[in-house]
Amino acid sequence: MAHVNVSDVEYFLADGRQLLNGVSFRIGDGVKAALIGPNGTGKTTLMKIVAGDLTADEGAVARTGSLGVMRQFIGQIDDESTVRDLLLSVAAPAVGAAARALDAAEDAMIETDDEATQLAYAHALTGWGDVGGYEIETFWDKVTTAALGVDFDRAKWRAVRTLSGGEQKRLVLEALFAGPDEVLLLDEPDNYLDVPGKQWLERTIAGSSKSVLFISHDRELIANAATRIVTLEPGVNGATSWIHGGGFAGYQQAREDRNARLDELRRRWDEDLAKLRALVLRLREKAKFNDGIAARYHAAQTRLAKFEVAGPPEAIPLRQNISVRLRGGQTGKRALVCTQLELTGLMRPFDTEIWFGDRVAVLGANGSGKSHFLRLLATGGTDPDIEHRPVGDRGLAPVSHTGVAALGARVRPGYFAQTHSRPDLNGRTLLEILHMGDEHRDGMGREAASRLLDRYGLAKSAEQRFDSLSGGQQARVQILLLEMSGATMLLLDEPTDNLDLASAEALEQAIGEFAGTVITVTHDRWFARDFDRFLVFGSDGVVYESDSPVWDEKRVQRAR
Repeated sequence: MAHVNVSDVEYFLADGRQLLNGVSFRIGDGVKAALIGPNGTGKTTLMKIVAGDLTADEGAVARTGSLGVMRQFIGQIDDESTVRDLLLSVAAPAVGAAARALDAAEDAMIETDDEATQLAYAHALTGWGDVGGYEIETFWDKVTTAALGVDFDRAKWRAVRTLSGGEQKRLVLEALFAGPDEVLLLDEPDNYLDVPGKQWLERTIAGSSKSVLFISHDRELIANAATRIVTLEPGVNGATSWIHGGGFAGYQQAREDRNARLDELRRRWDEDLAKLRALVLRLREKAKFNDGIAARYHAAQTRLAKFEVAGPPEAIPLRQNISVRLRGGQTGKRALVCTQLELTGLMRPFDTEIWFGDRVAVLGANGSGKSHFLRLLATGGTDPDIEHRPVGDRGLAPVSHTGVAALGARVRPGYFAQTHSRPDLNGRTLLEILHMGDEHRDGMGREAASRLLDRYGLAKSAEQRFDSLSGGQQARVQILLLEMSGATMLLLDEPTDNLDLASAEALEQAIGEFAGTVITVTHDRWFARDFDRFLVFGSDGVVYESDSPVWDEKRVQRAR
């Protein structure tokens, strides 16, 4: 039996603000629960508390069964760690300790080959065998073959940063679901996965006997995998929790019904409070002239005091009203013309024309070149004129290619980065970013900046540095800056990956009203419904257009 029980957890930020307020829920044996809520309500923080990475200020977390954790940074690893290091990071602690001891002994053997060093190496080998290390390597062979298409011996010393974000995710997910842990905590496991990968994840979660708690903003994934939904509801004194015992199909209606009941309960409580106060005042006046009323007056006072001590019913969650106003502008009729364009080593040459006002979704498996294509356009294309200079100092590296990608007249690209990598914003608070401005936009006063941040649900984070924000908050800041930039072509690389449901819906509406061209790389099936053209990067390197979304392209076939 495996379970997680979270009881009255409270957590305060370093600045004293309360992030979590009495959060309670239970994940029973075999339950598949999605943890959702607006960006910044504390989902990742709560996951860290459950995992033991953070300590709650109040409350308790209890669980049975061994624990496996996928943390949010998987998919963004850009250091010198290897595939073996990544697999060790999600293995049992004893396995990691034995591996480190073996590595140290091997390094010592290189430096000094004496009897003591040899004995230490032999001891380390014995320790590796005692924790099942050789059996684990056989297990890892299956994991790397499934995730990367190569065996462990070929993959183990490969740098993780050379893997795509989707490959990093798939590698860890394969290890966790096939491993021995009975409880899994997965922080945005679907980010960076292509649609076949997401469909595999849906089937794997639903078919697993493990208890799974996962954070996701992918509406299709939640609908297909979750049997229970835990919602963090924002409140004045931090987020509270609400548990929907069914799937996503009935979630929205259940939430609306619940909020309506809370609204009605609060209205009745306010009415009863007003009546009791009026009664006390009325009896107080009568008691001045009639001693027989005194007992009734004191009884009414007692009732009012008890009523106020008991307090109002559960507060109605704060409503998140995100308003995105992407403007755009008139450009030439041909917004983009690609002629025999080939991204070196990624795809075969292709031609395409994208017209002003088109909404184009770029689809295909991970590693097919979609993000490279978007970055090429974000730097102005093959031979950019001054008017095609990208909005913002993004420091994007040139994309090696042959052929031509030419932007049309008055096309100014605005780029949304999937990884939210913005060195130009790191270390600066949101108010500083808006106050200072840049070469493409004027700065603004504190009051105007605060109003703009409030429209994006970021007013409480105005004094936070960009690099300290949650992934969803960083995504909203990127969209806010695009709104102010004057971009006439939006280049969006997985824009909904970290956006909560309300923010994603606000972005969808804004894209519909944008007076310009939109090209987005996406694996979000729900988001793609609003696009009218689909450029598909096939697994064989052929780029083709489709009238409807194509989600079944396989992994790109190339030497690994």
